[in-house]
Amino acid sequence: MSRILITGSNGQVGFELQRSLAMLGECICLNRQQLDLANTAQIASVLDHYQPDIIVNPAAYTAVDKAESEAELAHRINTAAPAAMAEWAARHHVLLLHYSTDYVFDGNKVDSYKEDDATNPQSVYGLSKWQGEQAIRACGANHIILRTSWVVGAHGNNFLKTIMRLARERDSLNVVADQIGAPTPAALIADVSAHIIKQWQASQDKKLLGTYHLASSGNTSWHGYSELLLALAERYGVALQLKPENLHDIPSSAYPTPAKRPSNSRLNCSKIEQNFGLTMPTWQSGVEQVFQQIFNS
Repeated sequence: MSRILITGSNGQVGFELQRSLAMLGECICLNRQQLDLANTAQIASVLDHYQPDIIVNPAAYTAVDKAESEAELAHRINTAAPAAMAEWAARHHVLLLHYSTDYVFDGNKVDSYKEDDATNPQSVYGLSKWQGEQAIRACGANHIILRTSWVVGAHGNNFLKTIMRLARERDSLNVVADQIGAPTPAALIADVSAHIIKQWQASQDKKLLGTYHLASSGNTSWHGYSELLLALAERYGVALQLKPENLHDIPSSAYPTPAKRPSNSRLNCSKIEQNFGLTMPTWQSGVEQVFQQIFNS
């Protein structure tokens, strides 16, 4: 039976991985207190202690704006820590499954991004995640990197919960309408991860290794995402102060942030669908499932 070590088990994706990977082996679920990725020197000793067959690393520094003023910490967690895991994985001939982000791209492409498109991160966060990817590749470990976008889940903090909180508190709200992507449930990411790991366990086929894009199908703006949330609130009887006509679309230039966001975060998922026999569900269905978990349980 495989020993699967999961980092960041209290995060959005880590929480769901505890469920999805439970049937595939003995899961060792470590939170930040048990494995602090900011303490890079600790990583090898923790891995030595548990001797996992598979390392799954959803843990990351994800405070995108704060990273602009905490660059050293962001790089320690997003670059140095994955490098340490990859070095251990290479020495022990085990698989490292790691998660990355749409922020490795600049967002200027017209179409959706493919895995081999040129990267050009525009923020400290994006650069730290890109350098983490590169560090993993350089180690020569068996690895799979899953780039995802706009993660949403019932557990943890995310855009859905923020908008619903604001919609209860305010009677007017401005939301950016010129950044495009696909809200992707943490549960979907975890379920696809389980599917990938199961195939790896069965075949150890190195053709499965590499970088993949993983996101819900379709796309929307943050404003369009918010419109769906207000519609779901009406459908499920969740009382809000904000009325749909008072949800206003604005350009990103009207909402400046310390870190620049990609205007186009669309990820082409045809590679992961073809290689693993999958079909990505729509972003709307995923958001509704998360909404039901939070507000209709």
